[in-house]
Amino acid sequence: MTDEDSPNEEEIVLEETSEEVVEKELTIEEKYSLLEEKLEKVEAEVGYRDAEIINVRRKMSAEKSALIRYSGYNLSNRILRVLGDVDRALGMIDSENETPEAEGLRLIRTKLWQELTQDGVTHIQAINSDFDPNLHEAITTVPPTEEFPSGKIVEVLEEGYMYKDRLLKASKVVVSS
Repeated sequence: MTDEDSPNEEEIVLEETSEEVVEKELTIEEKYSLLEEKLEKVEAEVGYRDAEIINVRRKMSAEKSALIRYSGYNLSNRILRVLGDVDRALGMIDSENETPEAEGLRLIRTKLWQELTQDGVTHIQAINSDFDPNLHEAITTVPPTEEFPSGKIVEVLEEGYMYKDRLLKASKVVVSS
């Protein structure tokens, strides 16, 4: 830094004294009002932060409640796959030749379904109802008839299930259209 670039001592002293003059010119009432304004701003900011904390707590509480409410969702989905396998095995057994193994499979199927219903799993009633893309998956369509007008479900190929109020598995259906 050269001597020309550096401020001389008189300028520095003048700058310091001008700040002191500004402070001395403020009266006590003016200082008090400035402090009140700052205090109001800080109180408002604290209020906003408190409201934000309350909102975060509410959101976390709602998320925690949903996690608890739907905690069995994934397990129910896996058990439904096992239940489907048991149903397929029972479908291959000749109903005329009832074996102890078949009876055992029926008992297991009944017990699995009881446990699922106690946890909130329900069938989606689809046959002869209106097609709802939120609950049903249209596999194919057929021409409408008097019995099944357009938009009605004609046949259920695979059952659908709800877990409490959430879709667990969509029904696979044939729709008239």
